[in-house]
Amino acid sequence: MCELLGMSANVPTDIVFSFTGLMQRGGRTGPHRDGWGIAFYEGRGLRLFQDPAPSCDSRVAELVQRYPIKSEVVIGHVRQANVGKVCLANTHPFVRELWGRNWCFAHNGQLTNFLPSPGFYRPIGDTDSEAAFCDLLNRVRTAFPEAVQEEYLLPVLVEACAHYRRLGVFNGLLSDGDWLFTFCSTKLSHITRRAPFGPARLKDVDVIVDFTAETTPDDVVTVIATEPLTEDETWHRHEPGRWALWRGGECVSEGHIE
Repeated sequence: MCELLGMSANVPTDIVFSFTGLMQRGGRTGPHRDGWGIAFYEGRGLRLFQDPAPSCDSRVAELVQRYPIKSEVVIGHVRQANVGKVCLANTHPFVRELWGRNWCFAHNGQLTNFLPSPGFYRPIGDTDSEAAFCDLLNRVRTAFPEAVQEEYLLPVLVEACAHYRRLGVFNGLLSDGDWLFTFCSTKLSHITRRAPFGPARLKDVDVIVDFTAETTPDDVVTVIATEPLTEDETWHRHEPGRWALWRGGECVSEGHIE
């Protein structure tokens, strides 16, 4: 299986601390050696870094760790391949344009006998993850040729996730740069950091950061991960079937699929 990393914040925030922990799981403290990627939204723009090499040895990952990009929405992923060969085309996150926005998606899990109907969006690689992303966007594009507010969009996203979940394991992160949608099929956790801030230590490498020195009293930052990244903070585990919509670091809508 793969591991996910997401962030939603109310101010541009760097994710170097969490990213450093996740990168260790790509071949050093975890088995996810088959590539990694991370996407940072900057307005309507999207900075995307990917490498099919193990993240623990990746020069590109070293670059990202030395280059503290600030963003309000981030999606990251380390891959342990089960469907599709190890190559750049199969490396998450995946990106497509819809309604004049960059939509970004990463997936943890595996779908069995997944045969989506042909549509406008087609996979470039050969993973079930990218196929699910294209199918999801085809559903959205068919239902809403033009942009709509999230309250209309959410039922389509939830229905799609319910379908994918019936075919296997579908833990996913999705964003259009304004919001971050999360779905837990089996395993997902989050932590929301707000004042008063304090120190935190990573589980996978001996790194400590004092968020008091890095934040203001008004900052709200939520980090989502497959497994908790720190050892001295309280992470909240999502129940299987839970979906959530995040904006500005806050959960603005949530629900559960039986």
